Amino acid sequence: MDASRLLLHKSNMTKRKQQIRGHIPTYELYGEDDPAGSRFWVHCETIPARSALHHWEIGLHRHERYFQILLVTGGSGDAIFEGSIARFEPNSIVTVPPAVGHGFRFSPDIDGYVFTFLASRLPVRPGEPSALGQFLSAPSITRLAPQDPDSHLILSHLLRVAAEWQGRLTGRTVLMETGLAAALALAARLAAQDRIETEETDDNDRRVEAFSSLLHREVRNQRPASFYADALGITPTHLNRVLRAKTGLGTQQLVARRLIEEAQRELLFTPGSIKEIAFRLGFSDPAYFSRFFSRQTSMTPASWRAQEQARLGSRAERR
Repeated sequence: MDASRLLLHKSNMTKRKQQIRGHIPTYELYGEDDPAGSRFWVHCETIPARSALHHWEIGLHRHERYFQILLVTGGSGDAIFEGSIARFEPNSIVTVPPAVGHGFRFSPDIDGYVFTFLASRLPVRPGEPSALGQFLSAPSITRLAPQDPDSHLILSHLLRVAAEWQGRLTGRTVLMETGLAAALALAARLAAQDRIETEETDDNDRRVEAFSSLLHREVRNQRPASFYADALGITPTHLNRVLRAKTGLGTQQLVARRLIEEAQRELLFTPGSIKEIAFRLGFSDPAYFSRFFSRQTSMTPASWRAQEQARLGSRAERR
């Protein structure tokens, strides 16, 4: 899934509204003198139809009673939400709650539709304690990923709404209302999934950092993977999955690599025997230590030590 969303926190929005509310015009639709809002519950038109008349720029304004959805299928532009600016590309939808100041700058090749409808026809009230209610309460840009089934459904629902608006066939009101509700519910789901994935990414970054710190302290104690998973409060399988996603290596591989690094440091910088080094690294059997080292480096500990000491010695002589 590839979905991006701009959410403005209510506290910041409230403060910003108080500062500039008096400077933003309020329209029923798009500034027409005729009070169109008294005669329609939904209006649909292409984005170029109106933006071309204004040199591809719609100035900052708001609608007290109407919710808006922009379906962007071509071109690009910027959405201005009472001082905040967000970029949108195709395919994506822009959602604007009632009473939120907004404006747009479009590229000349912009394409898509604008749906303006009474907020009273929304499936839930904006701000209600649900994923959909929270989604409807703040302006948002949601990217519609080509391979994502929910994104495909959003696009299909909104294109059907546009077709019903233009066709004016029997039953269109029910179909349009259902299509708009379904598109918004799916967009809220995408936004929630994107937020969860972002939170999980942040959590996983912290887990990798905690694992690395713990491994540094415990590597000589020969701890099993379950020890590190328990310390981080997750299962060994989950830990292994997180580490592979972030580093490309599983838990056991990272532990082994860290243990080899410790062994190489001991071999190179301490005068102890292979047996003494094996014991210091937590190996009860020096022979097993030698086999472990050989599997990881394709050399025995003694051979590796001799090679590296010779290399360092020749470097010192050159100096």
